[in-house]
Amino acid sequence: MSESASEPTELEAYRAAKDAFFRDEPDSPLLPSARRTFAGLAYYPEDPNLAFTVIPEPYDEIEVIEMGTSDGDVREYERWARFRFPVAGVEQSLTVFRDRDTGGLFLPFVDAGAGVEAYGAGRYVELPIEDGRLILDFNYAYHPFCAYNPGYSCPIPPAENRLSVHISAGQRLGADATH
Repeated sequence: MSESASEPTELEAYRAAKDAFFRDEPDSPLLPSARRTFAGLAYYPEDPNLAFTVIPEPYDEIEVIEMGTSDGDVREYERWARFRFPVAGVEQSLTVFRDRDTGGLFLPFVDAGAGVEAYGAGRYVELPIEDGRLILDFNYAYHPFCAYNPGYSCPIPPAENRLSVHISAGQRLGADATH
């Protein structure tokens, strides 16, 4: 809970709901052995400096790419747009992919903390659009389900979405992840 109010912040409510899903729901990705001792996912403290409103730079031609998955399969996505944002005064850029079936936007990324403080294969962030701009809030970055259960097939972020900086926001490694 936030110190200034008795109501949880939007981020705190999101995290509590996610913990409840992992702990209580039958379709939780946690293995049965992990569910017995699950005390909640691990998160970095909220960092407002890692939340951005960015302008997407759509590609002239939408290219369909095959993204490898954690189980050796591939999934097709459209390379939709690129955007830029600063982290600690250094400009970064990432590619946004679009799901060919749903049209939803997908942002997989790997940062310098991967394998040490965050899941080694990367994290994902949802990207809402408001007035033609993308809302990029790394405080909502999360590990894919394959971090908890090898039975899931998760897209692995491509090389173009590997950052040289550490994004110390969102979900981090804890006792809940398998690796």
